[in-house]
Amino acid sequence: MFLDKLNTLADWEISFLTSELVSKRYFKNQNEDVTILKVGSTKAPIKTLGGMIINPDITVNEMDTNINDLLILPGADTWFEQDNQKIIKVAKDRIEKGLKIAAICGATGALAKAGALNNKKHTSNDIEYLKMFSPEYTGEAYYVNEPVIKDENLITASGLAPIEFTYEIIKQLDLFREETLSAWYNLYIKKEQKYFYELMSSLKK
Repeated sequence: MFLDKLNTLADWEISFLTSELVSKRYFKNQNEDVTILKVGSTKAPIKTLGGMIINPDITVNEMDTNINDLLILPGADTWFEQDNQKIIKVAKDRIEKGLKIAAICGATGALAKAGALNNKKHTSNDIEYLKMFSPEYTGEAYYVNEPVIKDENLITASGLAPIEFTYEIIKQLDLFREETLSAWYNLYIKKEQKYFYELMSSLKK
């Protein structure tokens, strides 16, 4: 799995996802490992919006762009800077090839600006957000006003929907049992105690 890292990365948009992938606490197969390769435009450290310093593992040029490992594009305030054009091109190519990609918040704006969403069902922070920041965008007919949308191997989400974003990625990767994922989702969305017990119970099956 590839996780793009760029300055001003929105920590909270991927924190639910990375904590579950690394801890494996709810995996249906505890022997399954998910390797997360942090990708940067260079190997220079980046600083998130929360002030965390992260060192990329590889550069965009070192990616194997043909394998169908998921590429995750988190939100950030710097998506339209020149340094990020290479990963945007890689992402657009992957979408055209039907490879797995997941983008949230500002990353959807970058994809829209590159024309990568013009014929794919997608969502973002708002349709007006895409049109304001991406005048090249012509995919309004494919925009769906939902927190998260999955169209084949493409997942897009609003920056207000990190739980929904994580849910769709874990579902796509088939890492949790169905009942575990359902309880996990309901616990965070509905915040009712009964879903915690459903979650714990699902792990005993």
